[in-house]
Amino acid sequence: MSTYVESLSWRYAAKKYDTGRKISDADLNTIKEAVRLSASSYGLQPYKVVIVENPEIREKLKAVGYGQPQITDASHLFIFANEANVGEASVDKYITNISETRGVPAEALAGFSDMMKGVIGGLSDDAKNTWTAKQTYIALGNLLSAAAELKIDASPMEGFNAASFNEILGFDKLGLNAAVIAAVGYRHDEDDAQHFKKVRKSQEELFITL
Repeated sequence: MSTYVESLSWRYAAKKYDTGRKISDADLNTIKEAVRLSASSYGLQPYKVVIVENPEIREKLKAVGYGQPQITDASHLFIFANEANVGEASVDKYITNISETRGVPAEALAGFSDMMKGVIGGLSDDAKNTWTAKQTYIALGNLLSAAAELKIDASPMEGFNAASFNEILGFDKLGLNAAVIAAVGYRHDEDDAQHFKKVRKSQEELFITL
């Protein structure tokens, strides 16, 4: 069994975190880089990732996160926020990034730019927001895998009041929407869930080969 699969077998959604252990700057940067390198549609990355360390803010978020202790007790809280109404400005910024990174004239990317703008512009506001929110889950997956490789625990969480999160964090003014969150840190010795056997479908049940 590869070490990567072993790491995935080791991980679980921690329910109780050790409040005395903090993620090192080096490991935090590795996790951030894994998230940054995540795949996304067109490579557009239509989201922001907000890392909340401030204990006062996290207490407020916990109150609208159904009192889940992971929100305050984990070393760090990652909030994946999708762009609420992605549009041409985001595409233009992305095209500029491609041009500067690859040394390609922006004019040579006009076809790609027009294609993205045409597809995105043809979506309703609800469809845009659904699409951008889905992109955050790909990035979340990278976070979970990277953390597991580092033997750092991570708990993906959807149980929170997004509207209240948006208000507390000022996302409404930034054109963002809290899509999914992840508490990241180290499991507490008293977290019984770490001793449970992992329950997943077998390969025979999960996969269909045609």
